[in-house]
Amino acid sequence: MSGRWSRSAALLLTGAVTLLAAGCGIRGTSVPVDAGAAPSRASCRTPASERTAEGVGQVSVRIYLLCSSRILSVSRSAGLDDRKRSPKPARVAEALLEQLRLPPTAAEAAAGFTTEVEDWVEISGPAKDDPGSAVRLNRPPEEIQSLALAQIVCTFADTTVAGKGGTVVLGGPDSQRDPLKAYQCTEEMRRNPRTAVTSGVLVS
Repeated sequence: MSGRWSRSAALLLTGAVTLLAAGCGIRGTSVPVDAGAAPSRASCRTPASERTAEGVGQVSVRIYLLCSSRILSVSRSAGLDDRKRSPKPARVAEALLEQLRLPPTAAEAAAGFTTEVEDWVEISGPAKDDPGSAVRLNRPPEEIQSLALAQIVCTFADTTVAGKGGTVVLGGPDSQRDPLKAYQCTEEMRRNPRTAVTSGVLVS
């Protein structure tokens, strides 16, 4: 009897272990598992510009768009005509900002490019006593979404809008309350554009 009981107990124990193992295969867990970021299908390859230069005053420019959590430059054609010859950086900045506000072209979108610069972002011009390279926006830079600010800074940095050393000087619309800040398009900003909003240095 003892041998038969031992065999029966062993079979029952084996069956219980099997059920528990099967249960573990389907049991959910409330503990979040970090499997890393989902793989991106964006190629982020700079496409050929679909907005080609047409007519007098259209020139090729480089603007920065967002792709896979970083910003990269793409080629566009912009109407700079008199604005390009103007000594006022704000006039050039207006044309570049206009390009940043446009939705990506079909080729840009297919490569994964987007823009975070919204239609309400505008140039309000430099104040009377601002330095020559200063550009004032209709909102203080720190109130602009960081990804959009990074696009603006890096786009301006490669042009006559930037001052010495590629420094971009930005401020809000009120010269009394919105101090100017200097920004630089660094490799860190291009890799991690979320740092843009805290990267400004007060201009003395």
